[in-house]
Amino acid sequence: MSDYKSNAGRLPTLVSDQVRKLKQLTVLTLAEVNKVLPYDQLMHQLDVSNVRELEDFLINECMYAGIVRGKLDQLRRCFEVQFAAGRDLKPEQLNNMIYTLENWLGTSNNLLHTIQEKIKWADATSEANKKHKKEIEDKVEDAKKSFKASLDLRGHEEIIYSEAGGKMDFEVDRIRPKRRR
Repeated sequence: MSDYKSNAGRLPTLVSDQVRKLKQLTVLTLAEVNKVLPYDQLMHQLDVSNVRELEDFLINECMYAGIVRGKLDQLRRCFEVQFAAGRDLKPEQLNNMIYTLENWLGTSNNLLHTIQEKIKWADATSEANKKHKKEIEDKVEDAKKSFKASLDLRGHEEIIYSEAGGKMDFEVDRIRPKRRR
């Protein structure tokens, strides 16, 4: 904003929305470089006359707009920046951005590989569990068939042996007195 003021004679006149946007960009540029912005510096850069006007602008036009996030420290008379939205890169910042993006890409690829390995492990475990479950179900079916076959065989034995007195006499048990505790 101060650059515009010093060159106002050579530049076109700005309407109120353009002035607001220029002030927002000024705050954003300062917030990218400094994490603590003194009120005096901001008031000078933004061409505001008092602290109340500065704080209103920071809250309503910058923080609510999502340009910056931070805390107003009235005791220390400064704005503590927690977040500043990104802007266009300067040529000297390009190598740092490339390095950052390459690191991000490497981390993303490692994460993707790890996720794929976990998916393969989960699929293999699921298949093993299905196979085990099938084996158990088959064993249960075999046991049921075997049990049923043995019941069928016993039923025939009872018929064979019942003629020879293979049945129990329950009348004796009913007559016997029950024990008391």
